[in-house]
Amino acid sequence: MANYKPVYNPLDEEHVEQVAGTKPRGLEKEIHESALPPTGVLELDLERYVGDFNERIIGAYAAGTGEQSLPADVGVARSLIPPGTGALRDFSYIAPEIPRFDRDRCVGCMACVTECPDTAILGKAIPRSRLEAELNAITDDREREGIRAQWGETKKYYELYEKKGEEGALFGIFVDPTKCKGCAECVEVCGTLGYHALTMVKKDERTIPRYRNYFNFFRQVGVTPRQYINERALADMMLSEEALLYVGGAGSCMGCGEATAIRMMLAATGFVHGAEQVGIVAATGCNTVYGSTYPYNPFLVPWTNSLFENAPAVAMGVRGKWDQQGWQAKKLWVIGGDGAMYDIGFQALSRMLASGMDINVLILDTQVYSNTGGQASTATYTGQDAKMAVVGKASPGKRERRKELALIAMMHPDTFVAQTTAAHINHFYRAIMAANEYPGPAVVNVYTTCEPEHGVADDRSSCQAKLAVDSRAFPLFVYDPRKGERIKERLSLAGNPAIVDDWYRLPHTGEVVDFVAFARTEGRFAKQFDPEGRPSETLLYAQAERLQYWRRLQELAGVR
Repeated sequence: MANYKPVYNPLDEEHVEQVAGTKPRGLEKEIHESALPPTGVLELDLERYVGDFNERIIGAYAAGTGEQSLPADVGVARSLIPPGTGALRDFSYIAPEIPRFDRDRCVGCMACVTECPDTAILGKAIPRSRLEAELNAITDDREREGIRAQWGETKKYYELYEKKGEEGALFGIFVDPTKCKGCAECVEVCGTLGYHALTMVKKDERTIPRYRNYFNFFRQVGVTPRQYINERALADMMLSEEALLYVGGAGSCMGCGEATAIRMMLAATGFVHGAEQVGIVAATGCNTVYGSTYPYNPFLVPWTNSLFENAPAVAMGVRGKWDQQGWQAKKLWVIGGDGAMYDIGFQALSRMLASGMDINVLILDTQVYSNTGGQASTATYTGQDAKMAVVGKASPGKRERRKELALIAMMHPDTFVAQTTAAHINHFYRAIMAANEYPGPAVVNVYTTCEPEHGVADDRSSCQAKLAVDSRAFPLFVYDPRKGERIKERLSLAGNPAIVDDWYRLPHTGEVVDFVAFARTEGRFAKQFDPEGRPSETLLYAQAERLQYWRRLQELAGVR
């Protein structure tokens, strides 16, 4: 259904109010058993259904009457949700704070835009002359100056172009109040980089209307011209509308680490190959819950849910049909978490990798079954407090060692494998682009912070992912069979700190960043420390196991 784009303006408040008050109409005709085709296949005019969906169904749910007033129809029977309906979902009032942008501190790094899990903060670079013309068309002086304050001169988009004799572009950051959940991850990321161009401010009766006006202007001013998108600065991809294939409006938790990874995968794939060249098969998990909470769908690409254990098998069928139709250029991604890939779905994944088919897999590695409330999985770290592995007097928590799925995937014939995090933006994007280019099966295993189950704050997804890498809890690597015949030629540990050492040390203090240091920052390991902060024997065992795994990677990569 990728060809059917939403036919609404999600920023038009009058339209939303009109839709909310509209009585259901259109495809209400009851479907009787006698009216079905002999084969039992339900027929549906997709174009009409998509065009009608936003007004009839979204309107009813916005008014709070959907469950009572809407009849079952053909679309529901086929479990169809049109693309991008999540754009109409409004989260304006679920958080008391919202980010405020300071143009004088911004350098245009795009880290905030990249790391936002909800497509709630976006950037644009617009040539000064075009921007001034748009601003001058605003008759209200206060509104015009408020919007003007969102645009600044940066070295990256303005000064460098001026020096080359070209027109510089003003860069602006805008927050969509209907998508922002107030997690403040953008503020944390910006502050960690030392720029502090974003701060959280309290909402009041004027905040939401003002932000909506600002974001309306952001939409109306047009797209960033291609010449201002530096393809070597990979974070710039999200300046392109081809990369914005996840519109937000998903029901994920505040600061969700999974959603950021999905957004970035779609951005890299859409930017390079085009929005019409992407398809997704999603295994049951958090991603299918927050991604298809009827009637809201955040995806602008063809997407289907499958069962917990067989998404790779479904993808093999899709890939086979696509190839039969001559669609070899289309990029197919399987998305799944710990259960879908590490445990119950591992056999299907292994079979897919052995098939040699051109299918990519994005593993959302939360180290627990987040969808079922934090149950332990084979991805869970030793000593972690989780359901089915609770820390208590008789049990030290998770007893087994963590299964290293990325390492196992490397052992399959001619399979591209990358282990990365969304916090390592360039490493992540390069891994996704390489997986798309690889003419065979590819696995990208991504560390995805689950704030509720890891016991960390809503704004800490990126920071915790970086710390997981620094502490050897989740090392970065890329295994590319095209690089040579030997494992050490194929395997690269680039991106990890202190590659030849056991542990990374902080440059200014010399403090060791080991697994125990990582565990101190997360609630899931809190019971492994005594009142004086001393780690338990279980946690020390887990640390020794992490070091052993890191040394194995060093040996395979030929650096030890």
